[in-house]
Amino acid sequence: MRIDFRGSPDPTLGVEWELGLVDRRSRDLRNDADELFAAAAGRLPDPAKLHKELLRNTVEAVTGVCRTVAEAMGDLRATVEAVVPVADGLDLDLYGAGTHPFASWTTQQLTEGHRYAELINRTQWWGRQMLIWGVHVHVGLPERDRVMPVLSALLTYYPHLQALSASSPIWAGTDTGYASNRALMFQQLPTAGLPFQFQTWAEFESFAQDQLTTGVIDELSEIRWDVRPAPHLGTLENRVCDGVSNLTELAALTALCHCLVVDLDERVARGERLAVLPPWHVQENKWRAARYGLDAIVILDADSSERLVTDDLVDLVARLAPVAERLGCAEELQGVLALVERGASYQRQRAVAERTSGDLVAVVDSVVQELRDSL
Repeated sequence: MRIDFRGSPDPTLGVEWELGLVDRRSRDLRNDADELFAAAAGRLPDPAKLHKELLRNTVEAVTGVCRTVAEAMGDLRATVEAVVPVADGLDLDLYGAGTHPFASWTTQQLTEGHRYAELINRTQWWGRQMLIWGVHVHVGLPERDRVMPVLSALLTYYPHLQALSASSPIWAGTDTGYASNRALMFQQLPTAGLPFQFQTWAEFESFAQDQLTTGVIDELSEIRWDVRPAPHLGTLENRVCDGVSNLTELAALTALCHCLVVDLDERVARGERLAVLPPWHVQENKWRAARYGLDAIVILDADSSERLVTDDLVDLVARLAPVAERLGCAEELQGVLALVERGASYQRQRAVAERTSGDLVAVVDSVVQELRDSL
């Protein structure tokens, strides 16, 4: 089959920020997205920038097509700042993390719509378990034939993004021992998880045809890889990151995604053959980052060289600094190092739990407060 890629002449940005809805008093999830949308009608700067998701306990703030990280963050801020007072009136708070520490999947309600109902009908128990939130970053690419080389090379930095954003250590009242339980939950869906490493666009087209022919998918959007092309938008979509609790860290992660994709694409355009990790190393790196977060020792190359992810991030930020200058996100990229210094969300959540003798309501309080403080 033919899949047209509507290339973007500029390295534009688009960001999608999934947020849970929690009760102001109990701190449990509430299935009140419909009520929130109804109450927010007429108060949002652009109603098209707030979406419903699979479950009624979730909303998603999205940007338009942006040129810089600062523009994208301003876009999200405007939407979320309009939603917060509406949520206040419903005794709701917005919650930005990869999972909720104690909510039960059995009480969550599905958003109306054939696409969601069919997903649950097919995936059953695993689909109903998807109490997870993430951040998706789209970066525009100009040439279809450079998409797959960039995607495959970007997987080398998968654990860096996963470790920085990890925010889902506690599930169903239990510390899982993982920094990102979300990463391993989401890959249980049949078309989710790590992408295949195709060398050419034609190989991707052949794969998509096979998936459609055998009924694995009904449309391209049902390929839910952690990193995937979005042909109708002309972007590469990075879906690695856990949910994020504040705009400052969201800006840092967005800047890192933006710089990585642009740097890799420019190198392909110059005729460079990008180094690609073997799939087994990519898979191991995902597990290590999900398990150990910022303490992960990651595999760097096909020769099996290894390094602590935080040490590698220092050098990566320095190497990408000139790219960040050109893209206007130098300050935001430096925020990656500040995030490491402060500790990732999974570390902060565990610290609150330890400080409060395991009070998971206090953990939710802390995540909610971080979002409010960042507005």
